[in-house]
Amino acid sequence: MADAQTRIDETVKGNDVVLFMKGSPLFPQCGFSSRAVAILEHCGVAFESVDVLQDQEVRQGIK
Repeated sequence: MADAQTRIDETVKGNDVVLFMKGSPLFPQCGFSSRAVAILEHCGVAFESVDVLQDQEVRQGIK
C-alpha cells in the first residue's frame, strides 16, 4: 500500500488537476467519470486521469 500512496502522491503533486476515475477519458466506465470528464473538457481544463479499475491498490488508497 505504501507504493500506491507514493504513486498517488507523485501524481497529485505533478499535475494541477487529476481525475481518479473508472475507465479512461475516451471510455469512462461509470456515470460520475463520464460527467466529470465532460465538465473538465467543456471548461477547457487540462487534466491527468488515473483508471482506478486497473490498479486496486490505488483504488483503495484514494479512499
